[in-house]
Parts: sequence; C-alpha cells; structure tokens
Amino acid sequence: MNSPIGLSEGCRDALHHLRETREINTVILRFADTPGVLVVEVEGNLTHDELVAALPADQARLVVHELSFATPEGARKREQLLVLWMPADAEAQEEAYTAGYNALKEYLPDVHVHLTARQTGQLEHPRLVALAG
Repeated sequence: MNSPIGLSEGCRDALHHLRETREINTVILRFADTPGVLVVEVEGNLTHDELVAALPADQARLVVHELSFATPEGARKREQLLVLWMPADAEAQEEAYTAGYNALKEYLPDVHVHLTARQTGQLEHPRLVALAG
C-alpha cells in the first residue's frame, strides 16, 4: 500500500472514547471501502472471550484493547494493547494492515504493548498479561 493511512472521524472518536472516558475497553478497526481509511467495526466493553470471538477467522483487523489484570501482588492494573490480527487466510491483506498498524503506533504513542497474532492461541489472556505485566 503506497498511500498514507487515514483514520476516519469515527475511528478517532472511538479511540478517544477508549483512552479518555474508559467506558469501553475495545476498538476493532478495519479498512473501509475507501482505500487506506480505517473505520470502526466494533466499539464496546468486551470480555476476553467476546474479543476473540469478534475477530474474523479469514480477515485481518486492528485492535486497541485495554487489558485489566491483577499483578502477582494483587494490585489491579490496566494496560492498553495494540494488536494486528493477521490470520493465515488474510495473507493478501497483510501489507495494508501492517501499514495501518504502524500508523496506529504513531497515533497512539502511549500504547507500549504491540503484538501480531496469527491465531487465537496467541491472544490467550495469560499471554497478554505476561506481555503487559
């Protein structure tokens, strides 16, 4: 993908909603019919199982998710994750979604946990906690 990546107004609003109001914990993004523009597919307060179930098995997606967990000492902690969901059947979308992933890294400089997941096992809660912890 040679054109720059754009964030739709709805995308920017959803990310602001996630980061500032904390009323939701997940924003799932996809590319719109307009080339190079990311739009919101899901904006909500999803459980871990709902998040994994919301990801299509054959299409790429970008996910910003606030993970809540307890430290070994028992303290409650929250960490935002940026996930590039890239299942094997979505290989043709990899270049575009990687460009979108990199654009979101720049747009969200305070999100420090970035990962690419190619299968749901890579999104298991204990693994995400270990990455965030």
